[in-house]
Amino acid sequence: MSEKIEKYNKKGVRTSYVSTIIGISLVLFMMGLVIGGILGLENVQKQAKESLQVDLFFKAELTNSDIKKIEQELKKWDVFADVYFVSPQRAAKEFSGEDQNDTEILSIFEGENPLPATIGFKPKAEFATSDGMKKIKNDLLKAYPNEIDEVNYEESSVNSVNLGFKQFVFLFGVVALLLIIVAVAMINNTIRLALYAKRFTIKTMQLVGATHSYIRRPFLIQSILQGFVSAVIGMGLLMTLFFALNNVLESIEISYDITSLIILFGSLLIIGIVITFVSTWFALNKFLKMKLDDLY
Repeated sequence: MSEKIEKYNKKGVRTSYVSTIIGISLVLFMMGLVIGGILGLENVQKQAKESLQVDLFFKAELTNSDIKKIEQELKKWDVFADVYFVSPQRAAKEFSGEDQNDTEILSIFEGENPLPATIGFKPKAEFATSDGMKKIKNDLLKAYPNEIDEVNYEESSVNSVNLGFKQFVFLFGVVALLLIIVAVAMINNTIRLALYAKRFTIKTMQLVGATHSYIRRPFLIQSILQGFVSAVIGMGLLMTLFFALNNVLESIEISYDITSLIILFGSLLIIGIVITFVSTWFALNKFLKMKLDDLY
């Protein structure tokens, strides 16, 4: 009979441990979505800023070779994400549309292409601001006063990209904060319920003379392991979700560099270990201070 009871107790402990791990893993998965969303939002913002296009128009006396020489010089500047030469033929095609050729515009101007050769560039994300673009414009006009005729870009697009993302980041931050608060509360409640099932074991150890530090040690070590395992499982669920979205939905592409993945996994690992450790500590203190009659 005692063997059956012991076997039942061990099974209950294993079940409680597994259910705790699953519960924490799901919460960390939710928090990972928030952190991953923040990291992904930064990448999207960078791509949006570096998609802004600026056109450089040159004096009429400059030849294509002169403009190409300037193109090579501008590629050495550290403020540009991309610099490219736009020939009159390419400009005519872009003017007519991607699905058209340059014959339409040539027919309008009796076979002559009125569009000049230009240089297009896209600024790096950190310079894609109103002040940054003005500085780039002034530096270009100062470096090539006799070559550049005009630096053309839409200032409204620059402002809308920066303002739009600021508003979205603020809204996303508020939602993320609420989700983190809920996640912390859920992990804390999961730990407390798991320890509640072991309250008699804790009190028995205390009654036979075990010190508080001796009682805490195995539970705190277990909490660290739970946090680690839960973080690994949560990260695995995130990678599975990202892979599924990239393969099922053609319009969505989720990609992270190695640095972002390390930050994401490191954040889940730290959050999982810290929250489970702190929650276990406070829950243990509560049961250690409780009287025996209060356990029932």
